[in-house]
Amino acid sequence: MPVVPVCLLEPLWEQFAALLPERPIVSPTHPLGCHRRRIPDRVVFEHVVAALVHGSGYERIASPGCSDGTIRRRLREWAALGLSEQVHTLALRAYDQMLGLDLADLAVDGCLTKAPGGGAVAGRSPVDRGKQGLKRSLVTEGTGIPLHVVSAGANRHDAPLLAPTLAGLDKLDGLPDEVTVHLDRAYDGAPSRALLAELGFEGAIARKGVPAPIQAGTRWVVERTHSWMNGYGKLRRCTEQLHAVVDFYLFLAAALVVLRQLIQRARLRYRWPTRPSTRRLK
Repeated sequence: MPVVPVCLLEPLWEQFAALLPERPIVSPTHPLGCHRRRIPDRVVFEHVVAALVHGSGYERIASPGCSDGTIRRRLREWAALGLSEQVHTLALRAYDQMLGLDLADLAVDGCLTKAPGGGAVAGRSPVDRGKQGLKRSLVTEGTGIPLHVVSAGANRHDAPLLAPTLAGLDKLDGLPDEVTVHLDRAYDGAPSRALLAELGFEGAIARKGVPAPIQAGTRWVVERTHSWMNGYGKLRRCTEQLHAVVDFYLFLAAALVVLRQLIQRARLRYRWPTRPSTRRLK
């Protein structure tokens, strides 16, 4: 039984496989002219998705046909190529073509998670007794579709991460003439307002000292998206050491969120013979 529904896994794999470079079935540089066959990419990909969903170590999800060493090597190779970010971009374009992205309203916020193993992007968490933690800065459109994500240490402030987070909007085909960015009080400062003015965005920033319920605004969608992404075990408790591998899992989870929302929301607008029978994709 797959760890994610087939209606999510199959389109994700088709786009992912189209981006994979060609590799020989056996190594042509083997000194004896023969070697064991290369493990199929589809098999390794399913193990990587299982690691993302369950958050378990590679030794636990390894199988007789795919060792933990193979998973690690293939994962580092895919992360170096940036394949998950490319798949996420393709998922955004498909969503925009079928349903349309609400880019007039954007929301940005950060989220702290655990990183017990440390790593290149880990830092002392201010909310977990100084333990190692990971922060992800996420920007979503008006309905909560993740557009870009940036990873950093848990000791990083949200405001300096606003610029690299909004820089990820370049992957989109274009933005409306008037864009409003909804931010919480952590971004209430001169550098954030200057950045928004430079980009031509209007900022709806919560003011410091004012209770949150009074100025909740519409930034709740990014908090809901963070909760969706926290449903993946690898993001709740990241044990990866390399920055590229951490970003690989972040964008892979973001692509799954986009595909899930695309199928659920397209159900009310389109009808197709093989659409899922259940309204909720578990």
